[in-house]
Parts: sequence; structure tokens; C-alpha cells
Amino acid sequence: MSRHKRATPRSDAKGETEGRVAEVPIPRPIAEHGAIGNLATMGLVARDGTLDFLCWPQFDSPSVFAALLDPHRGGAFEIKPVIDGARVIQMYIPESNVLLTRWLGEEASAEIIDLMPRPGGDGECVGKVIRRVQATRGIVPVKLHCWPRFNYARSTPDVKVSKGKAIFDSGEGLRLRLAGTVPFEAGKGSVKASFELKAGETADFVLEEEGDDIPDLKPEDVTELIEATTQYWQRWAARSNYRGRWRDAVTRSALTLKLLTSSQHGSIAAAATFGLPESAGGSRNWDYRATWIRDASFTVYALMRLGYQEEASAFTRWANARAKDSPDGHLNIMYEIDGSQEYQEATLDHLAGYGGARPIRVGNNAAGQLQLDIYGELLDSIYISNKYGEAISHAGWLAVRKVVDRVCDTWQEPDAGIWEIRSEPREHLHSRLMCWVAVDRAIRLASKRSLAAPFEKWIEVRNAINEDIWQSFWNEEKGHFVQSKGGTEVDGAILMMPLVRFISATDSAWLKTLDAIGRQLADDSLVMRYRSEDGLTGKEGSFAACSFWYVECLARAGRLQEARINFEKLLLYGNHLQLYPEEFDERGHFLGNFPQAFTHLALISAAFYLDRALDGRYAEWRA
Repeated sequence: MSRHKRATPRSDAKGETEGRVAEVPIPRPIAEHGAIGNLATMGLVARDGTLDFLCWPQFDSPSVFAALLDPHRGGAFEIKPVIDGARVIQMYIPESNVLLTRWLGEEASAEIIDLMPRPGGDGECVGKVIRRVQATRGIVPVKLHCWPRFNYARSTPDVKVSKGKAIFDSGEGLRLRLAGTVPFEAGKGSVKASFELKAGETADFVLEEEGDDIPDLKPEDVTELIEATTQYWQRWAARSNYRGRWRDAVTRSALTLKLLTSSQHGSIAAAATFGLPESAGGSRNWDYRATWIRDASFTVYALMRLGYQEEASAFTRWANARAKDSPDGHLNIMYEIDGSQEYQEATLDHLAGYGGARPIRVGNNAAGQLQLDIYGELLDSIYISNKYGEAISHAGWLAVRKVVDRVCDTWQEPDAGIWEIRSEPREHLHSRLMCWVAVDRAIRLASKRSLAAPFEKWIEVRNAINEDIWQSFWNEEKGHFVQSKGGTEVDGAILMMPLVRFISATDSAWLKTLDAIGRQLADDSLVMRYRSEDGLTGKEGSFAACSFWYVECLARAGRLQEARINFEKLLLYGNHLQLYPEEFDERGHFLGNFPQAFTHLALISAAFYLDRALDGRYAEWRA
């Protein structure tokens, strides 16, 4: 989409950021953020009025604001109403992704509306950040400081200021324009402004790419964009068919998943951020801005449950294009948002890291791993999309057949597994399980749509995988299923076994496994992914998605009160906007990239089943 998308990864930095960072600046907490976006990229706005994370113009483009990872060097767009002793409240305009932050003081009050305008009628995204400041009571002094740092904060832009405008020039092709209704004062790579607003007065600021034909936005134009964007999101939210308990949390999760989709490509980012640590000060700091086949497929499944078929069809077309491009049915575990495969890992050593957590990685070397489970997640989403949405094309089915034939040839191979271990590959139960799902869903789809398929071969392979799971991954001595062949430990991914209908949720063998997971991995309502060696140093927190999977498994096992109390506890771990990260530490503090699709889709799945179970409605949606 943009000439600015790809920058060559480097670990060095010049000029202002040269050398290693000695101090560890205090970041704004991950949990103290709301998300805004335009279905091409996403920005994070802290409760103090700072936009401190934004990649431009796509999810996987280099950052222009990254103060979340380094408050001194990363770049940010700060707007601060100066009200002594103010209480700050942040909320979304109901059922939208338009963010409202309010400052409430004794003598004065103010608010900021933050948004990125809705996509255009042709699906093309409007590349703007709009920030409207309004005094709602009294007289409010306001301070503004905008200091973008291009190319992952490697370069400081040149700045030119004219009446009500500032141009930030990266020198590498990208030029951003900040337009406002107050005068700006230029500094080194930044602009500042100080102004006062009386009750009812507003000041508007629009950040966008500089161009020759960009019109100046009048206040009434900004008002129209705010209203149109709010209505776009509210209309989208209203399409949900979910009317059960916890509807606010389910709707917010759906809106968050939608924010992570690309309207241009149909792909879905796993998270909006890179480099946020899985443990305080640790080294497990990954880049999740790619489209993981697994995460995106799960996202499609969650959205389909709520009645969102367009997103499922768009992703299915995107995934089919990747399969068509593969001569032998092989799929990468992740792709860039536009579907390309260049995803090399590099480190940003010039940034301090969130709380000193380094190295900060962009790209991901896991892209080259073998993870056999992705085929099952993909085929499951395609099966559901076909059952409830758009029928697969002939070309799409031929691509699926290639993928399934590859699964039939490779299902016994050791791999890195769902958790992307960087130690020696193993034969993982979850990978074997999802290979079974891939073949099973292909058989079902071919049968339902009367599609040509090698049924005899596929059924033989499906049966062989089933038998192998029982023979190779059931540990008779321990009395439960285990993470890997020959192992003794459980794994949070095993919770998928009843969720994909491999085994009954009330089978005695499964109930013993569920109890083992509870003993070994659960701490109250929080569940770890695993405790086994993974080839990396340090530790990580409890994995939020596994925690919600555990709730769903408890509900399916008939332990409804236990499932409900665990679910209610997990809802309290979300932030003030009902947004979730990847993981939590022992005190419930946010860890990992944010907001995380995996967590939000697992919340939707758990709420969907638990609500029906509490009402006595146990019918399988997937059947």
C-alpha cells in the first residue's frame, strides 16, 4: 500500500540515539492505554493524554511513536490539560473504537477525543489521527508536544512550521503533517504549543501524511469525521448476534479483533505492538504485528460465532492466496500483513526497552519454524466460514487439497509447536491434534459441499492420527495426556482437545487431564502455557488465552459454578477499557504485546459457551 512500509532492519543507530542506553526510563504502564485504529494500523493512547505507540501507515510498518518502549527516545504526541488535582477517566464512546479521556477538577474540566477515521467506501483506510481537545468547564490551560521519531526511533525529523501547520520530514520519503487550530513552536524534531480553552471551546489536531492535495480540515469537518467514525463502529457492533451475559466484554473484544484486521488485505495482526516483555526486565520481547495463520484463524472463528461473516470471507480469500502461491501446500506460520514472507528478526539496541526489557525485537525468527498445528486452525476456520458464510471457490478448494495432502505426508514430524519453542523440535500433542483437525475438517467440507476429494486416503490418515494420539500421548503412569511424545508434563494447549471435538469434554480420560492441568499449570483462575524447557532464558507470566480456554473446558465438563467464578475473576484482570494483553504476572499486571488477539478471541469463546451452558443450552455451534 505504501512506499514507507519496509525499512531495512538494523541494530545500530546514529546521531541522537547513538550508543547503548544506560538509564532505564519509567514507561507508562501497558494497562494504562486505550487503542484506536483505522483497519490498517493501531495507536495506543495513555490515560495521561499521550499517544505513545503508533506504526505508520501499516501494523508492520516502522514506528513513528514508540515512547512506550523508551519515553526519552521513542517519540510521542502529548496533549495535557493542566488541571490541578484532576481525576482522569478514560472510556470509549459506547460500542465504538473512538476514545474519550476526561480530566475532572474542582474548578475546571476537559476532555480529549482520539480516533483514526473509518475506512472509506472502497475499503481504503483514511490515514489520519484526529485529536480534539475541549474544555467542558472553567478555563483550561493545555500543553502540546509532538515529537515523532521515524524508522523505529532511529532518525529525528526535520521540522518546518507555518501558520497552524508543522511538517515532519524523515528524509527517507515519509513526511507527516500536523495541522491544528493553534500556533506551533518548532524545536529539534518536535513542535510545542501552549494555549487556553474556555468552557465549550475546542482545539483540533490532525496528523496525516503530507501531500499536495490535502485540504485543511475545518472544525465542522472534524466533527463530521468524529460522528461518521463513531457511527461506523456502532453499526458494526450492532451486527453482533450475541445477546448473552457479559455482552459489554464480548462486544469490546469483538471491536478489538476488528481493529486488528486489515480492510485492504483481509489479513489479521496478532497484536498491535512489538517488544513488550513477557516478564519484567526479561528477554522474551517479540514482535506480534504479523499475521499468524493460527491466531488469525482463531480470530475468524470467534468473529463468525458472533455473526461477522465478511471478515471470515476476507481472511479465507487471503489465506487461499497464500496456499495457491505454494506449489506443495506448505504454509509459513506467519506473513506480513500484505502476504509477503520477508520477516527477518532484528534488534533495536538504541532503545531502552519497556522497563529495561531487552533486546527489543522487530521481525520474528519463528517465521522459519515448522509448526504443524497451523493447518488445523486454518482448515477449521475455512470449514466454519463455508458452513455459515461464503462457499469456497473451485480454485480455493484445489489450494485446500494441496494443504491437506501435505498434512497427510508430514503429520508425524517433530516441530516447534504452538508456543514456538527454540529448543530441539519434538512431537507435540497439540500439533498432532490439529493435524487431525485439518484432515477431519477437509473431509467434512468435501462431504457437505460435494467436492472432489481423495476420501479413502484422508479417512485413513485421520484414523491413523487418532490412534497415534491415544498411543503416543496418553501417559498410563501419570493417568493423563502429556505435552509431547515420551513426556510427562501437561501443556495449556492440550485444553483444545475437547474444544475441537477430538474427545468428549466429560470423557474420564479428559477429566483426569483437566485436573492435571489445574494442578500443574493453574494459579487460581490464571493458567500457564507450560513449565517445560523451551530453549529460552528467563520466565514468563500466565497466558491469558489458556486461562479462558480453561474456563470453557470447565464449563463443558459440567463444572459451571467453578467456570463462572473463574471467568468473572478473569474479567477483572482486563484494564479500565476491557482490553487484554498476552500474559499476566503474579499480581495481575500486564505482560506481553497489547492488545492481544489470542486473549480476546478466547474470551469470546468462553463467554459464548458458558452463557449457553448456564441457560441449559448445550447445542454445539460448530457441529
